[in-house]
Amino acid sequence: MSIVAGCDVGSLTSKAVIMKNKKIIASHLIKSKPRPKDSADAVMKAVLAQAGLTRGDIAHCTGTGYGRERIDFVDEVISEISCHGKGARWLLPTARTVIDIGGQDCKTMRIDRDGNISRFMTNDKCASGTGRFLEVMAKVLGVSIDELGKLSKQSVAPVTLASTCTVWAQADVIKFINSGIPVEDIGAGINTAMAGRVAILVNAVKPEEDIFMTGGVAKNIGVVSTLEKLIGKRIKKARKADPQMAGAIGAALLSWEKVNGNGLRN
Repeated sequence: MSIVAGCDVGSLTSKAVIMKNKKIIASHLIKSKPRPKDSADAVMKAVLAQAGLTRGDIAHCTGTGYGRERIDFVDEVISEISCHGKGARWLLPTARTVIDIGGQDCKTMRIDRDGNISRFMTNDKCASGTGRFLEVMAKVLGVSIDELGKLSKQSVAPVTLASTCTVWAQADVIKFINSGIPVEDIGAGINTAMAGRVAILVNAVKPEEDIFMTGGVAKNIGVVSTLEKLIGKRIKKARKADPQMAGAIGAALLSWEKVNGNGLRN
């Protein structure tokens, strides 16, 4: 059985997955470097070492993510929307709506039973509602991205941000800090603002259940729980793999389809 791979170079993190018979045999994630090419080379080197393989052992590799056009070693590149749809369906076979919050944009898509996209909407004109928004806010607050999500559960009186614009929200957070507002209340306010922005996009596609989230923000319990309340539907979790790996998983699955003659649907 052929061994295939997927490489997802994002603005914040880069991921690579190696599959055999549609099962993951190795996966790796790194913080993205300034140059997408360097990110791709580093993450692929790491995942190959983990699997005990060389590039020559890979029958087909698909690249995706914002830096996909800068990956030297892939056989082809596919949009992250297509890859996240495929990856989400593999992670949660009952998924019909996918919410992907990346570093630079937020996408919501409806998928069919094969993981192909039937409808999607994206917000790529503003940092609000993206991973970059949370990264900036966490830095101002002096906590890690992982810690930020947990603050919502500890909050008693969440603050309200006057704007979801990253620049103005940053000014709000600094003001709250200087006013002595507890960190957990500020963090909860940040998560709520993020969820509110994403909910607008989700509701616009008229989500069908089951709903699944991909990307690193899927692990932020504060954003997820608030988003569930705003859209009035539960967001399901998958236990098969890290939801942040969805794009790379989808890319590997599309490589598998290519090798096995099933074709690719963009």
